[in-house]
Amino acid sequence: MVAGKTFRALSRSSAHRQALLRNLVTELIKNETVSTTYAKAKEVQPIADQVITLGKRETNAARRRLEQILYVPEVSIPRVMNVLVPRYKLREGGYTRLQRIEPLQTDQAESAILEFVDGPRDMRFALTAKAIAHSKKEGRGLADITLLNIKKVTRFRPNGEKELEAEVRKFEERM
Repeated sequence: MVAGKTFRALSRSSAHRQALLRNLVTELIKNETVSTTYAKAKEVQPIADQVITLGKRETNAARRRLEQILYVPEVSIPRVMNVLVPRYKLREGGYTRLQRIEPLQTDQAESAILEFVDGPRDMRFALTAKAIAHSKKEGRGLADITLLNIKKVTRFRPNGEKELEAEVRKFEERM
């Protein structure tokens, strides 16, 4: 699906693999997060980044290519163009984040969560807010990694500092 790229076989035929990847990227567009195996998420990540890049071009050729990649294009393409592209207008790349998680069962493969960064369901944003609230509660300063994460999660968000403060207040109320 990405020009010139070879994919892992994922123990599937070519058609099945292509359908699987299209389905995962469509679900990622729809829900902004997908939980799957690490190998599948690793294969979907460049396709998801390509979808955002194509959306940013705003040409008929790019729209036709999006129709080839995504299932249910009448729902997915407007979401890409109206929700995701404006969010990433200033960002040059790296629209997705891949985080490994523990498998739910002992006999499962390595699992991962693939998500769009700077979105409403951004895990790093929530974890950073929780770390800030925890540090405030204990009355100690912020760790270097927390300060770095604050820069990362607020850098491309409009009103990022205000959103982070609001999220920190939510966590402080729960504690």
